[in-house]
Amino acid sequence: MAKKKKGRIPIKSTAELNEMREACQTASEILQATASFIEAGKTTAEVDAYAAELMKQHRCESAFLNYRGFPGNICIGFNEEVVHGIGNDRVIQDGDIIKIDVGIRKGGWIGDNATTVPVGPIDEATKRLLYATEQALFNAIEYAVEGNRLYDLCGSVNSFVRQFKFTVVREMVGHGVGRELHEDPQVPNYRPLGRRSPILKEGMVLAIEPMVNAGSSGILTLEDGWTVVTEDGANSAHFEHTVLVGKDAPEILTWRPRTALPEQLDLTIEAPLGS
Repeated sequence: MAKKKKGRIPIKSTAELNEMREACQTASEILQATASFIEAGKTTAEVDAYAAELMKQHRCESAFLNYRGFPGNICIGFNEEVVHGIGNDRVIQDGDIIKIDVGIRKGGWIGDNATTVPVGPIDEATKRLLYATEQALFNAIEYAVEGNRLYDLCGSVNSFVRQFKFTVVREMVGHGVGRELHEDPQVPNYRPLGRRSPILKEGMVLAIEPMVNAGSSGILTLEDGWTVVTEDGANSAHFEHTVLVGKDAPEILTWRPRTALPEQLDLTIEAPLGS
């Protein structure tokens, strides 16, 4: 989801953050359970329905369903689908990577997170893509400390994935999050040029979400008006956490275990650093 309200970057109070932590942890639990449900032979519509049932069990509601007309309970997409995919009758197969983005509203607060799920064996190039995208997320999170510049956080994503000759999607960005799904500031995955960077302050909450393509950065939107795909048909990966800017260290509000990596993975860096 990419529409954001313009204005002052909200600062959450201690009481507000205590409520938001619950929503974010619920979102994480639903994301993890949904990821575990994914397997070859199921359709993405079945996965969407499973996530909806989990939301009922957790007494929360989808933050995405009917948002600006979006018809799904979660965003779910295959391989070349970057974001905003809609559950349908396409069958998941071994070798696919499935992007799931879970946003929920609980107690008036939003929890927003995403992951990319490998199904069965995947090739080495795709393993590298998932590693680079998730590691770029954690690199960016390290900047979520009071006094740092937002655009240093943003630039760190592109700097890291370029080493692997991957590209970031520039049209779709992360965002502030709180009582609204999309709040200020925008959080792109590259360093904006010619713009003054906001200074991060304790109590800001950011949805940081690298969207990284194995090929070119170009994207297209399908006829359904929502599903965003890579222009060249290459795979894309997406990882997201809701993160609290701290005084001395960030706090991942949607914490979950990191994606397991194979012990033998060629992570050779082939391109120079850059932003």
